[in-house]
Amino acid sequence: MAEQIAQRLKAERKQRGWSLDELAERSRVSRAMISKIERQVSTPTAVLLARLANAMGISLSALMFEAGPTQQTVSRLAEQREWTDPATGYTRRLVSPALRQGDAEIVAVNLPPGARISFPASGALCIDGQLLLQQGQLQLSAGGEQLPLKPGDCARLALHLAHEIYNPGAEVARYLVVIRVNSA
Repeated sequence: MAEQIAQRLKAERKQRGWSLDELAERSRVSRAMISKIERQVSTPTAVLLARLANAMGISLSALMFEAGPTQQTVSRLAEQREWTDPATGYTRRLVSPALRQGDAEIVAVNLPPGARISFPASGALCIDGQLLLQQGQLQLSAGGEQLPLKPGDCARLALHLAHEIYNPGAEVARYLVVIRVNSA
């Protein structure tokens, strides 16, 4: 997975004609760190990848997983790509990718007990999402609002705004996120 992320990051950067310095300035991620990610010397965290994706105006999934030319009606579990954040153990599996701008994508997430992820705001994208908690418990913080969730609860979020997801429980929190990405 690290190789795929490295290749996607470099390809997206070069497609825009950006130097490492320009991406660093736009993302507020150091030039050295971007270079390490592209050379697979460092494994990026989810928050760092979100900052890079935001700077390039693409979704986190678009940066992590290259969309293949597919019109399949079934997304087989064996073919769904998964990534684990080295800092928190947060696991993200792309269940169903968006095939074009405006499509919905479905992401399955496992967040370990006590783990907390703070996502930065995106100025380049408008990302609407719904989070359905399947197991465990979550505490969402968005727009100054605290949203405690229990299994079966579904929260609507403007994921392009800064938000935090925290698992205060003793078990893994498993949830689905349905995302629709549009240009800002």
